[in-house]
This record gives sequence, C-alpha cells and structure tokens, in this order.
Amino acid sequence: MAEVVETDVLIVGSGPAGGAAALLLSTYGVRNMVVTKYGRLSDTPRAHITNQRTMEVLRDAGIEEQVVALATPQHLMGDTTFCSSLAGEELGRLHTWYTHPSRLADHALASPSSICDMPQHLMEPVLASAAIARGTAFRYETEYLSLAQSPEFAEVRVRDRLRGDEYTIRAKYVIGADGGRSKVAEDIGLPMVGQMGVAGSINIVFEADLTQYTAYRPSTLYWVLQTGSDVGGIGMGLVRCVRPWHEWLIVWGYDINGEPPDLTEDYARRIAHHLIGDDTVPVTIKSSSAWTVNHLYAENYQNGRVFCMGDAVHRHPPSNGLGSNTSIQDAYNLAWKLKLVLDGTADPALLDSYTAERAPIGKQIVDRANRSIGETTRIFEALGLLSTDDPEQLQANMDARKLPTPAAEKQRQALREAIEFKNYEFNTHGVELNQRYASEAVIPDGTEMPANPRDDELYHHATTWPGAKLPHAWVSLNRRRLSTLDIGGQGRFTLFTGLGGEAWVAAAEGLPVVAVTIGPGADYEDIYGDWARLREVADSGCVLVRPDNYVCFRSFTLTDDPSRTLTEALNRVLGRTQ
Repeated sequence: MAEVVETDVLIVGSGPAGGAAALLLSTYGVRNMVVTKYGRLSDTPRAHITNQRTMEVLRDAGIEEQVVALATPQHLMGDTTFCSSLAGEELGRLHTWYTHPSRLADHALASPSSICDMPQHLMEPVLASAAIARGTAFRYETEYLSLAQSPEFAEVRVRDRLRGDEYTIRAKYVIGADGGRSKVAEDIGLPMVGQMGVAGSINIVFEADLTQYTAYRPSTLYWVLQTGSDVGGIGMGLVRCVRPWHEWLIVWGYDINGEPPDLTEDYARRIAHHLIGDDTVPVTIKSSSAWTVNHLYAENYQNGRVFCMGDAVHRHPPSNGLGSNTSIQDAYNLAWKLKLVLDGTADPALLDSYTAERAPIGKQIVDRANRSIGETTRIFEALGLLSTDDPEQLQANMDARKLPTPAAEKQRQALREAIEFKNYEFNTHGVELNQRYASEAVIPDGTEMPANPRDDELYHHATTWPGAKLPHAWVSLNRRRLSTLDIGGQGRFTLFTGLGGEAWVAAAEGLPVVAVTIGPGADYEDIYGDWARLREVADSGCVLVRPDNYVCFRSFTLTDDPSRTLTEALNRVLGRTQ
C-alpha cells in the first residue's frame, strides 16, 4: 500500500449525499474516491420518499429509469390512512404525495419526473454502482480518522479496518458526507444551531402479508393512534410500506427521558401485532433499532478545501420526506462547481456559493420537518386524546365523534380540519420546488422575487427569476418530446433564447455555454406554447441556466452589446475577475 494515495475529490461517506456526489463528479469527469468505514451499503430502508426535484437530478445523471424500475410508483403512495390499527377502525384519510386530482395536475405540470418511493437500501446501490462504472474509486472498510489542510490540498488520515494499518489520502477537495454524527463536520468546526435528541423513536423492519388491510387503500404511510398500549411507547405509531404489501417498517415513539426499550425480537413482534391489530398474521422481524429525533442545522457548510453535506449539516425527523432529497440536492449544487474550479473554468471563489445557497435550505427543511411533528397534535386534540390518561375515557372521547349531537358534529369537523392540515407534511410542493438561491453565482435582474399567488409551502410557482429552478416545459426536437430541463444540465451552462435572439447565440460562441433557440423553425419547437408562457422574457431576451438547472442570469430583451453582456454575466457567476 502506498503511503499517500492521491485523488482530486475525496468523499467520506457512501449514503445518498456521498453516493450522489460521487456519481455526479464521475459523470463530469472528475477523479474522485469514496471511503466508508462500513463493509456494505445501507441494509435498511430508512429514507424513502424521492421527490420531483431529486428525480430531476437523477434524470440529469442518467439513472432515473433505474430508480423508477425499483421504486414504488406514485399511484400506490398516497392514500394515507389514520386508524386505530390496520385491522381496526379508520379515522380518516388524506390524499398525499400529490395524488389528489387537483394536486396531481400541479405535479404533472411542474416536472418531467414523478415522485416515487425508493427505499435507501435500494437507492444507495444504484448511486454507487453507477458512480463506480463511471470512474469512482470505492473503498469499503476504510475509516476516516482526521484531516489537515494546506493551501494546495487536504490530507486525510484513514484506517483500513481489514488490515488494521493507517495511510493518507491527499485530495484537492474533501466532501464530508458522513451522516448525523459527522466527524468531518466536527473536525473543521462547522457551527451548529439546535438540539440533538429531542424525542425518541424505534424502527422495526418486518415482513408480513398485509394485503387484506392495505391494498384497497394503497399508501406509503398508515398512522395508528392508540388509546392505550400494553407495549409501552407514546400511543402513536407509523406503519410504513417498504414494498407493497409484504415488507414494512414501523416507527414507534418512546419517552426519551425514560429508559430506552429492550429491543428483543419478541418485543418488536408485539409492537407489530399491536399496530396491525391482528395477532394471527405471521410476522418475521428483520431488524430493530432506536434513534433520536433531532433539530439541528449548520450555519456554514465549508471550511477551506472541505465541504459537508447531507445529514452532516442538516439533522431532522423524517417528516415531509426531505432528508435524502436535500442530501442529493446538496451534491448536485456542489459537484458542478468543483468540476469547473478543478478544470480552471471557474475561480475557487465560486465554491463560496455552496454555503450561501444550501445552508438556508438546510435550515428551512429542518424547521419544516420538526414543525410537522407538532402539527399532529391537532389530530389528538380533535379526538380528545390530550384531556386524560385513562384508556377507557380516551376511547370514549374517540367514540363520541360518532354521536348524532352538535358536540359530535363539531368534533368531526375538527378532525377533518386536523387531517387536512397535514397537507403541510405530505403535500408541500413549494417546499420541494420553490427553493431560491441568493449568492455571487446568481445575478439579480433588479426585480423582486415574484410572489406566489398560492401558499408558497403547498404549491410550486414556476419562474425564470434568477435564483429559481428552470421551469419545466415540453418542447420538441425531430418528433421527440423533451423537457427544458433535458436541454439544460449535463454539466454545462445553457442559454435559452428565441426568434430575434440570434445575437445571443453568436455571443455564446467561444464561451463554455450551449445556446439554443426555442420557437417556430428554431432549434426546438414550443409545441404547447408552455415555454412562451413560463419564460418571462421576450423572444429576443435570454435565460442563462447553470449546470444544476438553476437560472443565474436573464435579460428581458436583446441588449445593445449581447456579447459583452453575456461574457460579463458568465464571468461574474464563475467568480472570475475582469
């Protein structure tokens, strides 16, 4: 073994963030290496909701079809049920993950990609195998120990856990994607805000044929509210479908201030039967583990040549399904910047935009996920489950909603409203797609960020405002339908213009920019007229899009000197001095 191993980018951690970073860097032709102290990838489903923005990232990386082939599709995800047990009384349902007809239309209009349920133990191998096939060097059983930085590189000390020896990996840049107990983040002194361990939870993965209780109301999530429990816990559990309808994961809360539960197989089976509500169903326990709910985020994601992403910098409960999505999107933001700095196209100053753009998003999703937990209280209040600890009285309070009385009618209305309010956990299209960037890698055009005419958390608002994601519109090329997002991305800048904008195309010659025209007889046909409605600039104007399909500059019309305008804009985005 050589004393020093060299690479351009070293990635510590092989989860969704690390795997996505490796895949994207290798796709862009950047030499990179992944080290993980484990001898395998994830063997539990953990993260699973894969939203449209993440699917767009995977689409650009060329693996969307592989994920779709393995994932549970949207139409089997969204009949979220609230019940006393799977076999017991149903309290109500909510159309989730945009399966309500009106939200399904919003979903289809927003993106060429669909949300799906892709468990982490299936996602990680897709990311890792594609990364390795494209050039990533992957080292299992390799434990990160420490790092030191110089102006030219970072040196990371690692231990080979099979042989027991230590050696150094020298990299131009390091990515810490080593999870919620990140040693890399600790070693580079990233400032954290919030608290670890605000609540306790248990994950139980099991196999059972629950077709009779779930297939007629297909969903990713079944929420079980109990009025009393002979197995301990807080009286509420989640039965999550991993693979329809035979593989499952239970999330069962416990009092973090008390003694942690003894996770025996018998205990896990009792909880499973308790939430199923049918002790005759054969249950095979595959694993069980305790974990804590966290409310913590980093204010800065980088120090020198070291960057952190994923759970290393945003730690929160699984509410809203934002964890792995935000992690993969962190990687998408940073990978192209590293590529352009390493090949000399951009100044290293470009890398400062990573924290400026992603840290506010990390704080937003940590706060949103934790707020969603608290919003469940409204359901408990509507059912009268907070007024007493007596199990018999709790059951009577729940049953009271079925009475033909004014009080019961009021209770029924309160329950409907409480369940409807959970749209803020399960249908936050705006949280997922309205992420706006403000940094030196985005050039303001003097306009205010456009106001969303609807709730900004619940609904996506497409815009070409600099700092927003490129709007999706279907266009055609030689009888083939493509999304505007398919034209962008691919590791390079893309300039969109129309008829009368030919001078913009000429201005892009000699620059690291691909220029395209959209319109009748142009490079692409605006077959539905959607791009003309969404672009917010004139035919002769332009929209400049970064490799991550974010708008970084736009001009409403043709300027007097488009060559100078475009060159100055690109140089500014890339951090290059004039």
